Amino acid sequence: MSLLDLWLKSKTALEDKHIQQIIAIAGSGKLLDGAETSAEFRDFLSHVPSNVLSRYAEDCFVSKFQDGGLALQDIVNQVGQRLGFHVEYGRYRGVTGQSGHDGLWVSPFKDTIIVEVKVTDAFRMELDTLANYRRSLIQLGKATEEKSSILIVVGREDTGGLEAQIRGSRHAWNIRLISVDALIRLMLLKENIEDPSILRKISGVLTPQEFTKLDGIIDLVFSAAEEVLQETESAIGPDVLLSEDSEKKPVSFHDACIQRIEKVLNQSLLKQSRATYASPDNSVFVVCAVSKAYKKASAEFYWYAFHPHQKEKLKQASEGYVAFGCGSEKAVVMIPFKNFQSWLDEMNITRDGDRFYWHVHIRRDERSWMLYPKSGCKKIDLTPYILR
Repeated sequence: MSLLDLWLKSKTALEDKHIQQIIAIAGSGKLLDGAETSAEFRDFLSHVPSNVLSRYAEDCFVSKFQDGGLALQDIVNQVGQRLGFHVEYGRYRGVTGQSGHDGLWVSPFKDTIIVEVKVTDAFRMELDTLANYRRSLIQLGKATEEKSSILIVVGREDTGGLEAQIRGSRHAWNIRLISVDALIRLMLLKENIEDPSILRKISGVLTPQEFTKLDGIIDLVFSAAEEVLQETESAIGPDVLLSEDSEKKPVSFHDACIQRIEKVLNQSLLKQSRATYASPDNSVFVVCAVSKAYKKASAEFYWYAFHPHQKEKLKQASEGYVAFGCGSEKAVVMIPFKNFQSWLDEMNITRDGDRFYWHVHIRRDERSWMLYPKSGCKKIDLTPYILR
């Protein structure tokens, strides 16, 4: 049984294991270029939640083991994928006549990043070698002079020596430096916002700026985006509801809803933003919004917002769903997107300048679950879409 099959069958049996134990289970138990172990390990990493991926990274540079640097290389490349880059895995060990880069990341905006991963900066790095990797990739047509750069990812945060080396080199403008911790924080930030404009900035922050080390920029982006998130949650939206004392209070049980949906679809779903999840190959896409119950007489009401950028994501997926958590993960409505899309014209819309969203209003009583469209339109029975 493959490592991924074990994970899909019993996540609890693997999620607490050390990364060295995980590698030992895969294939021959040794990471080699082109080997079954590496293929299994990378496939496995593409399915694990980001908090588990973060812990595996920490295992690599806190406890030393033989393949720790190689495992960290694969983990960093997986983080790149979750940041929205198209990732080409590099080689573990260099060979004559081939570029020895650890990863090649291409953003949706065609920026190309040549990635080098180091567990520690204890040894002086040959920056000319990294520059040669970039040059050879440009010659092969995989990168351009104008839109390519080098990113060094280091397991530890104390990188003063390496920073000085980069600043004093002739490659200073084309090379940037980031710690694994900051890179993972950037990934977690992406998973907790929904605004597409901020998502675009996240991929851009890893390309050359006027600073050498990016951790300070990450901190700035993290703080700014959290502020935007709080502002978003202060408005009526998919995650914000009025508590009994009339104060606005966000609720969040997306992940618990997704765990139920994964079982129904028999599919791993990775968090892409606060309310969006996708299978590792992006063929299945789920928008999941949650709401607290508003009670009136014998009925309960739930309010959500559905956004145009979510619609566009769902249109691109081979299989798409819109899910609504009603009060808790115990009551989930999951609607195939093709059905939900046909109802949008009958829903109320709120506009704010150039932006708008559709209102989704669900009513539950003792007999039925109903979607309430705008006035004059027929109510839609949601009972067939309740997860049992």
